[in-house]
Amino acid sequence: MMTKELMTAKILEAKATKGVSWEALGEAIGMSPVFATSACLGMNSMSEDKAFATCETLGLDKSVAEMLQVCPKKAWGDSVPQDPLIYRLYEVVGVYGDTIKELIHEKFGDGIMSAIDFSMDIDKEENPKGDRVVITMNGKFLPYKSW
Repeated sequence: MMTKELMTAKILEAKATKGVSWEALGEAIGMSPVFATSACLGMNSMSEDKAFATCETLGLDKSVAEMLQVCPKKAWGDSVPQDPLIYRLYEVVGVYGDTIKELIHEKFGDGIMSAIDFSMDIDKEENPKGDRVVITMNGKFLPYKSW
């Protein structure tokens, strides 16, 4: 039986076998590579046409395309991740989270940034002192409502 975990394993194996990058996959199916990657890793779902385009690009069967369309259960472990890159993102939020919150509230008022009406880009900025990672998150502001 196909699960999100098995789907992801099949996608990663096919991606490696074919030598397809996430950027190339996103371009081939007409999606942001960030969102396409997230769906392939089981944290988002795709429309039918995008799911089948993904499987066509990677040479995967209908069962993977069908699972790509299933709404995921978005869950992750409660502990701080051990992977250094992911840990550093936790560290950024730990160090700058309250600052980000204060500045958003000062500019927008009481509310949150949507992770649903949201986009993200990950870019590389070449720099003589060492290349830079540029992460741009763009989410709709959702004010808290009074009643």
